[in-house]
Amino acid sequence: MSAYVTTNPTTGITEHEFPELTDDQVSDIADRSAEGFQTWRHTPVAERAAALARTAAIYEQRAAELAAAITTEMGKPKSQAAGEVQLAADIYRWYAEHGPDLLTTEQLDPQGAQESLVQKLPIGPLIGVMPWNYPYYQVARFTAPNLLLGNSIILKHAHICGASSKLMAEILHDAAVPENAYINVYATNDQVAQLLRHPAIQGISLTGSERAGSSVAAEAGKNLKKSVLELGGSDPFILLDTADMSETVRIAARARLSNAGQACNSPKRFIVLDDLYDDFVAGLVEEFQRTVVGDPAEPDTEVGPLSSKSARDTVADQINTAVRQGATLHTGGSARNGTGAFLEPAVLTGITPEMDAYSDELFGPVAMVYKVSSAEDALALANDVDFGLSGSVWSTDTSRAAPIADGLDVGMAYINEHGTTLPGLPFGGVNRSGYGRELGRWGLGEFVNTKLRRISPSDRK
Repeated sequence: MSAYVTTNPTTGITEHEFPELTDDQVSDIADRSAEGFQTWRHTPVAERAAALARTAAIYEQRAAELAAAITTEMGKPKSQAAGEVQLAADIYRWYAEHGPDLLTTEQLDPQGAQESLVQKLPIGPLIGVMPWNYPYYQVARFTAPNLLLGNSIILKHAHICGASSKLMAEILHDAAVPENAYINVYATNDQVAQLLRHPAIQGISLTGSERAGSSVAAEAGKNLKKSVLELGGSDPFILLDTADMSETVRIAARARLSNAGQACNSPKRFIVLDDLYDDFVAGLVEEFQRTVVGDPAEPDTEVGPLSSKSARDTVADQINTAVRQGATLHTGGSARNGTGAFLEPAVLTGITPEMDAYSDELFGPVAMVYKVSSAEDALALANDVDFGLSGSVWSTDTSRAAPIADGLDVGMAYINEHGTTLPGLPFGGVNRSGYGRELGRWGLGEFVNTKLRRISPSDRK
């Protein structure tokens, strides 16, 4: 049986299987991508941008179909799935509209020559290894800037995303991206390594686990290929003060429970000053208990199943371990009976540095709440993890919040919002959350040949 299987996490029923790439096809895929690169790199930038604009339009035209696919594949609630489709369309459109200006040749100070300039050129075929939690968004933020640049792409999606990855390839090809400039493959991890060893391949971008990132980075380094990694996170949400606790709690709950808590940049650790702590915990528990958990295809559902029963069981085990080690479970944490991969949203407190949950990423609908006595203690606790993706600070006084946000050892710091992602903003982390940036002009700066060209007078002595 193929490893690329769609098993609906709501019903437990296997709905699709996709044939896996065979080892003898790997070299041919790399050669095809190299051929596609030679065609695509010489396609005028305006035409490449037009293809991205058409891609955005097709995403919007086929929004219901695209949303339904990921609701089935990984359990994303209907409204959230629709929002992700629109975000992907927005990314393709942003690069279509703004990307060409970002690729214009830059004139430098000649510095003794007749002319010195920098050209921004593609580097060649790239591999994208993408996760299941945001099937369209993750692909768009890698694909859009690199197709605009003129790079070609081999896209290996998660094993449960066979249907959505097929749809994405179909849409890009319908939008006039050549078939060899964007190739969807149902590849194994070993075949990705095999591709990285092929001389035509010039780089790889991976969004996924620390283990996967470490493996890909090692293989890329061994073969002198550029890599970009977006890995895990244990993002802090620091509450200094609030004028409306009920609204703050509502925002916190919505941010943590979006996508059933399966987001790298979800606020996983709520760090609250002691005079607000009891009210915050009580309000968060109430919000978690009120949240509608159920069939993601139903319009009122706010939290669907986790991506699989094994994912659900992993998070449930982490909760049980935390309680066994001395944490307090205020609500939830239990797997629902039945065929679906459902987990009741959980709130944990009393977590100490000796507990596994203190340093691990809990990739599900679980909030960990910490009490601190000062803003300085909040910042120290926020930075006391190996991750560094994003974090947020909440206060009615932004001048009080700004120094704390500036002190967060993360790639993205927010004040009075969390996890905002927009096409023109950079996305990425530091430390064990990975390296490199996606989106905005920064997404065009990773897999690019920043080529210097100087002209000196021919009669120069």
